[in-house]
Amino acid sequence: MLIRLDKYISDMVGISRQDTKKLLSKSVVTVDNKIVKKGDIKVNEENVVVVNGKKLEYKQFVYIMLNKPKGVVSATDDKNDVTVVDLVKDNYPKRNLFPAGRLDKTSTGFVLLTDDGEFAHDILAPKKHVLKEYIVTIDKEINNQIIENFNSGVTLADGTVLKSATLIPTEDKFVVKVILKQGVYHQIKRMFGVFDIGVNELHRTKIGCISLDETLQGGEYRELFLEEVEKIYNDMNG
Repeated sequence: MLIRLDKYISDMVGISRQDTKKLLSKSVVTVDNKIVKKGDIKVNEENVVVVNGKKLEYKQFVYIMLNKPKGVVSATDDKNDVTVVDLVKDNYPKRNLFPAGRLDKTSTGFVLLTDDGEFAHDILAPKKHVLKEYIVTIDKEINNQIIENFNSGVTLADGTVLKSATLIPTEDKFVVKVILKQGVYHQIKRMFGVFDIGVNELHRTKIGCISLDETLQGGEYRELFLEEVEKIYNDMNG
């Protein structure tokens, strides 16, 4: 994909087109070891672009793993609350990022932020069956009948019949693991509500085969490695 040099630099360095023009005029930009002063030339990922001695690595899209803390909303902007995009935007000023899937304001864990619309759509598409895994703290014990109901597909109070889900007990009788194949509004809370069980804590630990990086504290994030993005693509298309 060819892109104008001034846009390439603007996107990668996080500066305006006007500031990019000033950089070019100072002879500090090279393309394939040649000084370039015009921003309208076209480059792609095969060209070596260097600004002030630093090589730029162009990325068409970014994919960010965020450990969402409580109190933050899964949205691009909000008049009243801090959003997941607010947590990362200072480092990605030129990116139109959005969350590929939501977590409730009170929930925590893995949120994937990207500017790749097709990728995000596929993660959420029911036919792609990208699994999401959660650790859930509940206020009552489960039993084998509830586990079987999850596996066969819970029918919500409004009559919605859900796809099969996996419910796994842990050593703590009030903590369970839930694995979903779909994403319905407040799904986990509504599923447990059918059995008069309340959800006290909900933490997403996994999207597809990629687990939340345990080194990330609440509010911290990192970009996905290329192989992690490829694994999620394989989950969607396997």
